Amino acid sequence: MVEAFDAVDIIRAKRDKGALSTEQIDWLIDAYTREYVDDAQMASLIMAIFLNGMERREIFDMTQAMIRSGERMDFSQLSKPTVDKHSTGGVGDKITLPLMPLVAAFGVAVPQLSGRGLGHTGGTLDKLESIPGWRAELSNDEIMQQLEGLGGVICAAGKGLAPADKRLYALRDVTGTVEAIPLIASSIMSKKIAEGTSALTLDVKFGSGAFMREEERARELAETMVALGTDAGVTTSALLTSMESPLGLAIGNANEVRESVEVLAGGGPSDVVELTVALAREMLASVGQPDADVEAALKDGRAMDVWRQFVTAQDGDPDGALPTPNETHVVKAEADGVLTRQDA
Repeated sequence: MVEAFDAVDIIRAKRDKGALSTEQIDWLIDAYTREYVDDAQMASLIMAIFLNGMERREIFDMTQAMIRSGERMDFSQLSKPTVDKHSTGGVGDKITLPLMPLVAAFGVAVPQLSGRGLGHTGGTLDKLESIPGWRAELSNDEIMQQLEGLGGVICAAGKGLAPADKRLYALRDVTGTVEAIPLIASSIMSKKIAEGTSALTLDVKFGSGAFMREEERARELAETMVALGTDAGVTTSALLTSMESPLGLAIGNANEVRESVEVLAGGGPSDVVELTVALAREMLASVGQPDADVEAALKDGRAMDVWRQFVTAQDGDPDGALPTPNETHVVKAEADGVLTRQDA
């Protein structure tokens, strides 16, 4: 039985820079999920959090309360270890597409429960849906079978995972509180921990194309999320990566799929390859394979084989023609020169 509190007392406590108790946070998230606490009250509280912050214990309690608001996946029945990756996103960030098959090629299960576009970038699911026939919606049984069989899945997260976060995220979006680190960290980590992976690698972006512009803020976010994962018993690490310029040479859903396939074929832009390899190494090290030769798996076709099996398993055609634009324009430079900066 969750002890009852007064929402206004909780708002006042955070407004006055106090720390909320575990019991207060548990009650609040449960009451908000049941719509007993309304959006106006929660909006007031998250603005107080945005202005006054939260302690590590408070953020952990918030994350755990959001996990408890819904169901949890359990991958303990799989015969292989699980590792997931989350990126805070940016322009041209298509890394999940070559990364999942690359890591899965080493006998590891990679459950990438992904989302759709946020802000100015397409989401992983939007990109993959440019492949003819490919479907994002899988049942829990299909997810488990695919992870056990070919080792990787990229699909839509179930509606039952951290439903409190879905309500809270929509509210942050319209109240100017998206950038609050305690709220970002608990939002991301509640979903990732609820997904049930045993290890997690975070790609935390900074720069003009990221929502965390300053490297120090991105580092604070990364450290907060690693602490949340560690406190929850998930092996968690983070890479800080630059989003000052777009990743790769292609932006846009079908364009980014084409470029990802180039990487899996052993080519592709050097920055996309470099980040894919760095994240794959980190992910494999977290599940006991620190010496995995990930470059070899890109060059010898093992990662491409997993990609083709993955696309086919989700009803896509790996050889199908990707959409092309109705119009194209060539923009020519007026003089010879070198492009020194491309603001993302």
